[in-house]
Amino acid sequence: MAVKKYKADVVIVGGGIAGIVTAMDLLEAGLHVILVDRDKQENFGGLAKESFGGVFMVGTKHQKRNKIQDSPELAWEDWKRTAQFSPKDIWPQQWAKFYVENSIEYIYEYMLSKGIRFFPVVHWPERGLFRPGNSVPRFHMAMGTGEGIIRHLTENLLNSEYTKNLTLLFEHRVTRLLVKNRAAQGIAGKNEADNSAFEIDAPVVVIASGGICGGDLKKLRRNWYKPWGKPPEVILNGSHQFADGSLHDLVSRYGAKITHLDKQWNYAAGVHHPKPRRDNHGLSLVPPKSALWVNYRGERIGPMPLITQFDTRFLVEQICKQKKKYSWQILNRKIAVKELAVSGSEHNEAFQEGNYLKIVKTVLLGNPKLVNYLTENCIDFVTANSVRELAEKMNQLTGTKDVDADLLEKEIREYDANIERGKFYNDEQLRRIRYLREYRGDRLRTCNMQKIVDKKAMPLIAIREFILSRKSLGGIQTDLESRILSATGKPISGFYAVGEAAGFGGGGIHGIGSLEGTFLGSCVLTARRAAKSIRGQA
Repeated sequence: MAVKKYKADVVIVGGGIAGIVTAMDLLEAGLHVILVDRDKQENFGGLAKESFGGVFMVGTKHQKRNKIQDSPELAWEDWKRTAQFSPKDIWPQQWAKFYVENSIEYIYEYMLSKGIRFFPVVHWPERGLFRPGNSVPRFHMAMGTGEGIIRHLTENLLNSEYTKNLTLLFEHRVTRLLVKNRAAQGIAGKNEADNSAFEIDAPVVVIASGGICGGDLKKLRRNWYKPWGKPPEVILNGSHQFADGSLHDLVSRYGAKITHLDKQWNYAAGVHHPKPRRDNHGLSLVPPKSALWVNYRGERIGPMPLITQFDTRFLVEQICKQKKKYSWQILNRKIAVKELAVSGSEHNEAFQEGNYLKIVKTVLLGNPKLVNYLTENCIDFVTANSVRELAEKMNQLTGTKDVDADLLEKEIREYDANIERGKFYNDEQLRRIRYLREYRGDRLRTCNMQKIVDKKAMPLIAIREFILSRKSLGGIQTDLESRILSATGKPISGFYAVGEAAGFGGGGIHGIGSLEGTFLGSCVLTARRAAKSIRGQA
């Protein structure tokens, strides 16, 4: 079969948010762009399309309207504490500092210009557990979630006056990079729709193919963070099915430096997707703050109780310290309706539609529809009318006798007794719930000292939760123009990397941990820097 040949000024490998933004900025400069994506056209937008749509930004009008005093200096100190950069992390630090100093121009104003709007109240995740994380709220929720972000961006991409210079090739898998005299010459690969071969002649190649966290769990396990011991027996896939690191492997053959692959951003509360679309497909729950987090035996994990919104990495680390590396959350229906959510666009109907009335209704009344769906369709949910019945069903689900009913009953009784004492809360989880409720962005979505065993809140619910892969914090090392760097620190002519493929900037902009919302933001930032460099404007 003949090889189909194309020619362009720039070829972009990957149709996620980073690839789309790069393409738009290049098209506006009059360049001919070919964007190649392995997935089907209906999935254009990649993992960002499935995301919750939160974006970390510093000093926005939304913050000022909420009387949030923020600054690049404060954000930089927060970022450094969370990242725990090593002295060798030169490019990651430069990227992080560039992010906090330029998020208004490169991200906030840019997204507003493309028709993207944000929820009026700024959210406040990753506050920090034992030291500050986000000192102030910075998580700007896009109306329409990640799906809305991608919809606006693709509409801008496909309906502009420059679209005539754009070629989109879906279901095309890149298997080779074309290089001559150590400079980019294009790419080659296979059209998986008809098994034909293709080649693209282009002097500039932009890698926007995502990370290593979803398409190859074996690779993820090989790069597991060693201080956490062996990887869990079950890891659910919350990433993209084609995020397999194959492009990392290709560019490394030409001297590109790949770094920090053991730094991964996983989540602690993954459950099996009721309608899986890929192997090991998982959902990332937003864990209820008023639920008790226990280990495989039904023992409360501690001594610091696990509670969401403070330090995601700490949650994963503590579960990985258990003999069996999965966990349970124990709650009741009232807590679930008020607090349970799924991180992503798929199960956030009100936000996805951008319907203010529905959003307010969900915040005030909770989400019984979601709770019903998950308890009826997700295998990791069990319900019961007593603690002993709940423990029995938990053991039936795992096929073990691991859960000790007496121990579980004791843990719940002690927690509930603390609540019954009124204002004399001698429990760190309850103290933090009180603190969370001081911010209006959390008050309406957090129960006010709700007991677990409560006749008015039944039935009881246990959720079995696994570690869920989400994002690679490491990747292809790049300079501040998104140019791919060799092991000696020199740019490799014509090659760029953006988004997760570049470790969100510099091969590891986050260090070991994220302040959340920095993933979508970094994709936009690195894409726009690459486009400026290619246009000669960086």
